[in-house]
Amino acid sequence: MRLVYADQDGKVYDHPDCEALGRSGDMIVDLLEGELIPLPEGATLVSLPCTRPVYADPATGDMKVMQGEYNAVGALLPQGYTRLLIPAYIKSDKTSVLPLFGYTAVVWKNDGFYVAAEQCDDPHKWNPNTCDPRELKRKVRQLTEQYPENRLYTHLSNCALEYECLTASNTFLGRWEGGVPVSYSCNAGCFGCISEQDEGSAFVAPQTRMNFKPTVDELVQLMLQHLTTPESIISFGQGCEGEPSTQAPIIIQAIKRVREMTSMGYINMNTNAGLTDHIRGIVDAGLNLIRVSTISALDDHYNAYYRPRGYTLANVEKSLRYAADKGVVTSINYLVFPGVSDREEEIEAMVGLARRTDLKLIQLRNLNIDPESYLGLIPKPRGEILGMKQMLDIFRAELPGTKLGSYTHTPESLARK
Repeated sequence: MRLVYADQDGKVYDHPDCEALGRSGDMIVDLLEGELIPLPEGATLVSLPCTRPVYADPATGDMKVMQGEYNAVGALLPQGYTRLLIPAYIKSDKTSVLPLFGYTAVVWKNDGFYVAAEQCDDPHKWNPNTCDPRELKRKVRQLTEQYPENRLYTHLSNCALEYECLTASNTFLGRWEGGVPVSYSCNAGCFGCISEQDEGSAFVAPQTRMNFKPTVDELVQLMLQHLTTPESIISFGQGCEGEPSTQAPIIIQAIKRVREMTSMGYINMNTNAGLTDHIRGIVDAGLNLIRVSTISALDDHYNAYYRPRGYTLANVEKSLRYAADKGVVTSINYLVFPGVSDREEEIEAMVGLARRTDLKLIQLRNLNIDPESYLGLIPKPRGEILGMKQMLDIFRAELPGTKLGSYTHTPESLARK
């Protein structure tokens, strides 16, 4: 397993005399054959700025830092794949922070790139290569011309074409899960928020948050345009917005109006679920699916990252329980990180949450964060770190009624998983 590294121009090399390593939390660890899979289609290799690769000397087994002007390399995985380790590196500039991406350990092996990851879902629908850029541009032009007064299509056109967001692209392509952003405000101040960072933050938000409040008519127009097949999903709560439930009144009106005109497809909401009363109203209006974002089922860890404003993790659990009791298919958007999510106390708490809320799906998402900043923010481990593969095995064994996946599924496709 050869070390993969990059020069200052971003050109990637493998080193014939350096053994690749990985990282779990703040620990440099050996890579095991059973942790590696071929680099998935749709993955991207990236250079980690201001880092130096760490490797093992094959002759002695000693851990060493690569000298010279070279950077560590990581892989950004498409949906469907859960990373098991992050790249092994040290920072050449301790004050630098890495851009908000989910870096995965990558090696050169058997004349190809391999990554420390496990496939947890069918990657086809969220493979970037399924999106034809020419067809997308044509559909963006068609729908923005068809609905020139609808600001949502104008907003989403930037998400689809500039940010290459697949959910926004699906909205124009009329397939699978499409997005309908609704909120410019939020009741949390997430440390790794990708759409808005506090002034003075070390991070630069890679996306721009929407800056207007859509009308009910705009929501209904977009929702009806997308909900045309049995497997269609339209989702409130995107990376380019705040917390959708802060706009509960217009969401409730939109859902009711849409369901008066069609029963086709599924209405989903991606949410932090902290505003339990608002969630109840949206569920009662006719919500079909709900995906609740979380990084932990432990209060101290959750609060450190989400920095909730006016709610607690107990509110999140109440929202999930209410939705499940009303027949909504519940899932969590679980932001996972090697060396943290696989701690004994984290696994135990997450199993308990899933059981108490009758959770149907754990969507495993690789946390986009600078590792040093994140590890310095959250509580230190209290128990053993079991490893990501063992974490997945425990979930499968302890939660037989809860599926593991990577994205939102219709009830029919969830039953087939």
